[in-house]
Amino acid sequence: MKNAIRISCSRHNLKVVRDFVSSYLAAYGLSDLQLNQIILAVDEVVANLIIHANHEDESQFLDLRITIEHQVFEIEIEDDSNSSYQPSLYKEPDLQEHIRIGKKGGVGMTLVNRIMDRVEFTTTGTHNVCRLYKRLG
Repeated sequence: MKNAIRISCSRHNLKVVRDFVSSYLAAYGLSDLQLNQIILAVDEVVANLIIHANHEDESQFLDLRITIEHQVFEIEIEDDSNSSYQPSLYKEPDLQEHIRIGKKGGVGMTLVNRIMDRVEFTTTGTHNVCRLYKRLG
């Protein structure tokens, strides 16, 4: 089973990522809810990296690698963007205020943080790594 892929920074590759995660996790007998939550979280992070960090520059790439150890799903997403996008500075929005004013967008990372057990972003120079963790079962 393939546990790593490389994609160019195009929105068209979001389906490729969803299919990659889905097919990898198929062997683990997850509930539809847990499977879809993990796919949603990965999709949101990858979309943010494609759109905000790499500005949909198809000459840039994301490397994704999945491992499952001791019933813990981990996906590592790497890029070499020198953009000012810094997910580590993300502050959760006031969801009630978002609803009140009808604002769309800006809540994806809130979902990711609620779905996943742990979310880590690290940067060394222009090399960025995001790791998402979720206990399976």
